[in-house]
Amino acid sequence: MATAAATATATDPFSSSSIFNQSSSRLPDDTVFYAIFPDASLSSGNTADVLSYLQSLHLQIITTISAFTSDYIWQHQPFTLSLSSLHKSSCFCSSHLPHLHGKLRFGDNLEDEWFTVFLLFHISKSFPSLSIRVWDTDGEFLLIEAAFHIPRWINPENSLNRVFIRNGSLHIVPKIRLRDPNLIDSLKFLVDFDQESRASESVQLAVKKKISDYPGRAERNMHRVRVRVPLSVAQVLKHEPCLISLAVEGFYDRDIDTMKFAAKMEKFFRRGREEELVYVSVKMSKAMFAQLMQQSFQAPKCYPMPSRTNASLYTEAELGMKIACGFEMIYQLRRQEGSEGKGRTWEAFRESLENSGYFKGLLPGSKEYGRLMQNAEEYYRNSQLSSRASEMMSAPVRRIDEILASPCSAEDFRDQEVPPSDNDSWLYNGDDELNAALLERQKEMEICNSKFKKKQNSKEDQVGPSSSCSMDESDLGDISKSMQEFVKNVSSYQGVEVPDNREPEDVNIDVDRFIKEMESVMNYHASIETSSDADNEDEASSDLDFDESEDDESDGATVANNVDGENTFMESYSDALNEELKSSTLKKSFYRATGEASQKDEGTSKAADHMEEDFTPVDVDVNLVKSLLDSFSSQEGLPGPASNLLGLMGLKLPRDADKGK
Repeated sequence: MATAAATATATDPFSSSSIFNQSSSRLPDDTVFYAIFPDASLSSGNTADVLSYLQSLHLQIITTISAFTSDYIWQHQPFTLSLSSLHKSSCFCSSHLPHLHGKLRFGDNLEDEWFTVFLLFHISKSFPSLSIRVWDTDGEFLLIEAAFHIPRWINPENSLNRVFIRNGSLHIVPKIRLRDPNLIDSLKFLVDFDQESRASESVQLAVKKKISDYPGRAERNMHRVRVRVPLSVAQVLKHEPCLISLAVEGFYDRDIDTMKFAAKMEKFFRRGREEELVYVSVKMSKAMFAQLMQQSFQAPKCYPMPSRTNASLYTEAELGMKIACGFEMIYQLRRQEGSEGKGRTWEAFRESLENSGYFKGLLPGSKEYGRLMQNAEEYYRNSQLSSRASEMMSAPVRRIDEILASPCSAEDFRDQEVPPSDNDSWLYNGDDELNAALLERQKEMEICNSKFKKKQNSKEDQVGPSSSCSMDESDLGDISKSMQEFVKNVSSYQGVEVPDNREPEDVNIDVDRFIKEMESVMNYHASIETSSDADNEDEASSDLDFDESEDDESDGATVANNVDGENTFMESYSDALNEELKSSTLKKSFYRATGEASQKDEGTSKAADHMEEDFTPVDVDVNLVKSLLDSFSSQEGLPGPASNLLGLMGLKLPRDADKGK
């Protein structure tokens, strides 16, 4: 299976594996892909029966969604579906499973992408035995929309073949059941364990909230504007309103070469200033209207423009001029490229059926062959009607020529009433909508963070008695013990251990130098341990005091010179350090074992106090706890080194609410 997938990726830029490769530059950034897999395709039935079922399903789906798409103006291309058989190698979804698939370029109009998602959810509700995938060059963008609610284990690296739409809900194949699923395994899992794969309610709400306003939102996304255009343009828009998207595309994506066509206007303004201009109402998406309005464009010399004194009339004429120039540029460009007239023909369709084994090897003229041929002809006629808009937008030249070849008069448009343009205040007040969306997203982030903190707190409350909510109930001795265990068991020459999901960097070490350094340290500590065994009473002296007698009694048979040198240095260093610290208050910042008792003894002389303080050992545990508590208190409830360190040891301290009182 892996080999087949690799082969498909190498030969097909639209294969499912390459879709999730973010480094792939062959996929357009403004296109959404979708695939519909019926449960029947998973069974190893007859190829002809499966294809026949897909053809019937195709027509049923187109009929179901036609009520939503019939009047919708798409940015670049309409929602379409096509069949993919077992032998079709150019499929961008799967070359091993018969299904329906399609892709839609939405360009700058994201509404087209989410309207497509709405249609797919509607299809899944109407046909419960379907599993649907939808993705774009960002990957599983439905998961991105529900990023604050999806399981923490799922990420772009392991989401392939896991996310589907089924029976009106979003499904995520769990990792615990299928660790690295292929497409067929995931589809079978959806059929057998439908409820187990269904995403949580919070994920469902996050995704469905985005499409809850459709299909009403699709209609509100349309903008009607009154424009003055040449008669030829009005005639084309009257018969094929969807071609306005091509005109806007031609205008918006113009370059130096296509602008030469607009300068001449040979097709849509052939009679020059004698060409009749009429008023019409044009429906387009808000994105198209913005693309026309927000770009300045000088009218061709042959195109008449009214005076700027009347702003509304000039705007209507300017929009009409941009639409006419857009039609001219896209028409001449497509004609030059020779892309017209290359739509799907019956012969090509029949040949594809033969290659896929639809006719089962039957001889032409037989009764069964005639029945299959009749079904294929009926499907072809119906599918041609459903894909008519797509054919026009991919090859518009022939259709435009057909329309302009029919007789037409300007009187046909002058007699009809043209409504005024829709309110375009939304074009200039988009900040409010953007701010509302940002605030909504910010609120969603805050709720997610709040839930995460509550979850973390509930886990930390179960650690032990040291995580109680009162300082009086906290066992401060646990901090010292935990720190010792932390240093003893967790630390190593590589540093503190990190979680399993992080890969530590490789350690480069000079082995010879490491051994020499270890031998030096071992010899040094051996001498210290020997001297400690000889005189246990001096063991309780201050960490900064060094007795010369310990140096004299040390066993230096093999390393006498090194030890003597080091001890001499340490003596000098200690004396200099003590002398430097005398004038500071650093030593007073340490708590000593009997420090409090000596402070309460007021009758003791200053000299005795000084001597007692010099020989009183520092209480390491008390100083450790005090330092950690001071650091934790200075954080004032915010993240910091003390809380992070205590958290690694499984300890939690309550917030000091009485600080400063």
